[in-house]
Amino acid sequence: MTEPIKERRGGIPLGRIASVPVVLAYSWFIIAAYIVLVFGPRVTAQFPSLGLMGYAVAVGYAVLLLLSVLAHELAHALSARAFGWPTEKIVLTLWGGHTRFSGFTATPGRSAAMAMAGPAANGLIAVVGWLVLPVFEPQSLGASLVSILVWANILVAVFNIIPGLPLDGGHVVESVVWKITGNQHKGTVAAGWGGRAVVILMVLALLIVPLLRGGVPDITVLIVTLLVAGFMWMGASSAIQSGRVHLRVEKSSVRALMQPAAGVFRGASVEQAEAAAAPGTVIVLTEEDGRPVSILDSAAVQNVPPHLRAATPASAAARMLGEGAVLADWQSGPGLINAMTKLDRNEYAVVNDQGRVVGLLARSAVVAAVNGKAEPVLGQ
Repeated sequence: MTEPIKERRGGIPLGRIASVPVVLAYSWFIIAAYIVLVFGPRVTAQFPSLGLMGYAVAVGYAVLLLLSVLAHELAHALSARAFGWPTEKIVLTLWGGHTRFSGFTATPGRSAAMAMAGPAANGLIAVVGWLVLPVFEPQSLGASLVSILVWANILVAVFNIIPGLPLDGGHVVESVVWKITGNQHKGTVAAGWGGRAVVILMVLALLIVPLLRGGVPDITVLIVTLLVAGFMWMGASSAIQSGRVHLRVEKSSVRALMQPAAGVFRGASVEQAEAAAAPGTVIVLTEEDGRPVSILDSAAVQNVPPHLRAATPASAAARMLGEGAVLADWQSGPGLINAMTKLDRNEYAVVNDQGRVVGLLARSAVVAAVNGKAEPVLGQ
């Protein structure tokens, strides 16, 4: 299947491996250029006979790192396939890469296994490279390329097992906490904080260790570390925010967020409708069969003179409910959010198991609760 145009704008399609589309993000060329600029002069100094071709060898270093990352992501994709999880594509980026999955149901054990598949693949490649290394003459170009392959895979493996999101080690932490608490989102928050802790320790080590030795941090190492730290901090913060939102979604419920309401037949007068409900209770007008159709609007009622309220139909001072805007009082969590998303209304009449109106739920109240904001004060 051809990738949509909007997907291609983010990178260069490289084809498919084991039916999984692979895309090279344009940002990868930044790290490739950095590797060439850093290692090009070193290669030409080590192998003077190469001349400017030493920079071509440095390009080879960048490609070997790219292939190491591809092996890492492909291991994730293949392990996911073994569990029956569909893989959309692999994207190779400035920061390494990521594998995008479609919807699936995971377990702590399978999630941890899939996370560790990537570092395991890199570890295997490093071992094979180390075993092959003696085949080449020491200090030869072949030995240099194999050494780079070994170290690139060691780097990718070790970096990714760091215990904090967004890295693979963070997904293992998430799985462990998930297994202990029975809640994946608590694991996500914990692993996100783990990622933040790793960033802080990384930066402190970069600054303190050189100072203890009487020196100053290397500017190149400093820049690279800060870039990596920034990437990790954003990923960890995003994970914490996502986990917290999901936890708040799980805690949200119609009964906790609705306003008390009473159902009144829409043929009643304004005076009769107001008399049928306790003060502070929202009045929902219904058909004869009890189906909610509108809400008595307090602002509109205020415009009806007191001496005319007995003769004014309540429906004349009401605002309409959207079609189908009815929820059950027992709905909560993701099920509630899904129901609201499908209906897409601003207000929902709430009914109990007997079909009697017991409340009114405002979309704004649910949004505020999910976003962790103070619940707005709702009036009639």
